[in-house]
Amino acid sequence: MTPTKRLFDLFCAAVLSFFVFPAMALVALAILLIDGRPVIYASERMTTPTRAFRFYKFRTMRDDPGDRGVTGGDKGNRITPLGRFLRRTRLDELPQLINLWRGDISVVGPRPPLRDYVERFPAVYERVLQSRPGITGLATVHFNRHERMLLARSRSQAETDAIYCRACIPRKARLDLIYQAHRSLCFDLEIILKTFVPALR
Repeated sequence: MTPTKRLFDLFCAAVLSFFVFPAMALVALAILLIDGRPVIYASERMTTPTRAFRFYKFRTMRDDPGDRGVTGGDKGNRITPLGRFLRRTRLDELPQLINLWRGDISVVGPRPPLRDYVERFPAVYERVLQSRPGITGLATVHFNRHERMLLARSRSQAETDAIYCRACIPRKARLDLIYQAHRSLCFDLEIILKTFVPALR
């Protein structure tokens, strides 16, 4: 990550903190009152092919000790009504501001992958993770909705994994590498606008 990109991330984190931290407090209270503890869900993600970090989101599912892999239709019955609202509005992702402050992620970059997929597809992630993972990115803007539709069809963990590996990882990687080849502050600003202003997509 260049010093300019890190400064841009810190500027964004500082501006967002005024709005996000009060919203986080309200969401945390709602989860605590409606769904109980834990409020925060922390999962291991990779910032480089060899370095992991704890990735924070608001909890939207009932706990399952055997949970693994990405979320597909097989996990739909575990999403709470409040969690469904948080996912639809993306409020579940507000705690990622903590990761942004810590430097685990950038504002724009590939979405941080699970260790399992990095180890199974080392050639892909060796290239993709040359960019710091981000809150949003080119793949988020252009493929996220389609990915959710693809994974929603699955009825088992194995089917979710197969769809994700076959249909999602290659397409997301292709978009992430396009971003990597053309990344600039202007491109980052364009992606941020397209993330939060869907009419611009």
